[in-house]
Formats: sequence, structure tokens, C-alpha cells
Amino acid sequence: MRILVTGGAGFIGSQFVRAALLGGLPSGPGARVTVLDNLTYSGNEANLAPVRGHEGLTFVHGDIRDRSVVDEVTAGQDAVVHFAAESHVDRSIADASPFVTTNVLGTQVLLDAARRHRVGRFAHVSTDEVYGSIDEGSWTEDAPLAPNSPYAASKAASDLMVLAYHRTHGMDVTVTRCSNNYGRYHFPEKMIPLFVTHLLDGRTVPLYGDGGNVRDWLHVSDHCRGIDLVLHHGRPGEVYHIGGGTELTNRELTGRLLTACGAGWEMVEHVEDRKGHDRRYSLDIGKIRAELGYEPRTGFDAGLADTVAWYRDNRSWWEPLKDKAGIPG
Repeated sequence: MRILVTGGAGFIGSQFVRAALLGGLPSGPGARVTVLDNLTYSGNEANLAPVRGHEGLTFVHGDIRDRSVVDEVTAGQDAVVHFAAESHVDRSIADASPFVTTNVLGTQVLLDAARRHRVGRFAHVSTDEVYGSIDEGSWTEDAPLAPNSPYAASKAASDLMVLAYHRTHGMDVTVTRCSNNYGRYHFPEKMIPLFVTHLLDGRTVPLYGDGGNVRDWLHVSDHCRGIDLVLHHGRPGEVYHIGGGTELTNRELTGRLLTACGAGWEMVEHVEDRKGHDRRYSLDIGKIRAELGYEPRTGFDAGLADTVAWYRDNRSWWEPLKDKAGIPG
């Protein structure tokens, strides 16, 4: 199978590529993977080091908004798995422009190329943030979209564009929406890697507001396995939720991270809450469970312990990234 993976040098995309080429996914046997990544601040070729030199991997440095590059790499592919996106909420609050152009326009450029070259399936990777916030219960796939941040709004727009190409042009598309991911190679501006790397350096960590915001945590390997199931067996034009099954307040998560890093609550600095901070996300995964047999396999305690150990042992990966991105200590 020939697969174009956009954003394949990012956190989730690189996990998908490594797992596919190293036998961790059904797509893997005989797969030929082309990675298209613009290597912006969070894209990192080092994330692909375990498969560097693999005969099934082709890496192309390019922007999904560049029609000529996208046209060239899409030709001859059997499938597109579209991860590439600007994804950090705080950055979208500061400047929404790259979120709109990359997440919306870039997706449209990819869809046009996939349609032109008659690619078999277009698998679009999205987020639970497109729904806004939910006080109780869980969203099903037919819940209305109500994004509250510029990032979430741009992802909602890209989801609708993908589904419109199915309805208008008959393209074979799927959309997956996931809960919060964690694991190895996670860029150190997001909560878990930021807190872990700060604590390993003896620095305080910033906890937004009262710490009561609730998120469901999904190990990145489970997420990629869910994406692969949808890629091969999902129904065209459908949306599928992929969740991890561990809901925690940010304060509860902070407590676990402090314990894992051997630190106490004196290392926590309470900071002003994020603008428009969604209180709770929760996905119902009954559809992907019933149709495709998906279940998360990585327990949160085991997954978090592995993640903390990996960051402890891989300073050479994250220290330069924090310095380059200007992430304050």
C-alpha cells in the first residue's frame, strides 16, 4: 500500500509512520510511506530516526499549501492520511492566521490533489475540540460543532471541507476525532511534556486557573491504531471518535506528574486561565468499538510511566526543541 502521510514528522504523524514501517500496524507489511512535512517549529526529522534509511520511507520537505509540491507527492498514492496542522491553542489565540491557512486552505489543496489523482481513500485526522465544551455525558459523532478557540474553529472548518468533498464529489473520505494524546516524541509545549521536562530540570510548572478542566487521555499508539482501523475498514463519509478512556482534571493530572517526577506541590505555579478555556471534553467511542472493534490497550498509568522515563532518558531530543522554540522555564 502506498500512503502519503502529511505532517509525518510531527508527534502523532511520526508515531503512525514508525508503527506502519516497523510492523506495529496492519498497514505496515509492504507499505510504502511518503512523508510530507514542512518542518515548522514542531515538525522534527529526529522523530523519524528509528526508520531513517528504511526502504519503505520517502521524506519530502514541503508545505501542504504548495499546490505543485502536493500534486507531485499525491500522484500514485493509494491513500492519504492527513495529520498536518497547526495545533496549539495558545498560539492560535496569539495569531490565528497560520491556523486558517494551513488547516483549512492546506486541507482543500490536499483534497483537490487527491481527487485529481484518484487516490483511493482520504483519512483526515481531527480533534474533540471541534465540539466546544460539555458539562456532562459524552459527544457522539453527530453532535453539533461548536468550537471555541481559533485552532478548534480551523479544524472544524477542515472537517466540514473533507465531508463536503465526499458529498459533492463522491470522494472516499473518513474523519477521525481524538481526545488528548500523550506519549514519546511529544513536542514540549503541550501539558504533559512541558510539565515533565520542567520538573526534570527542577523548574516550576504552570497550572491554568483552578485546574478543574477535564480531558480524556489517549496514548498515541492507541490513537494511531484507531486511525489505521478507520483507514482500512471505516465507512466512506463517516466520522469516528478515538478515545483513551481516562478522564482527569488538569489538577489530578498534575498530581500524577509530580509523583512520577519525584516533586511536590510547591513546584506548581497557579497562572491566569487561558482565554475561552473549554471546561470538559468527552468522546463517546461506541461507534468505532461496535463497527471496527477498537479498544484502547495502553493503561494510563503504564503509558505515563513510559512517557516520563522516555523524556528522562532523551534530553538530547527535547532540550534543543525547548531552546529553539523559546519555551520559558
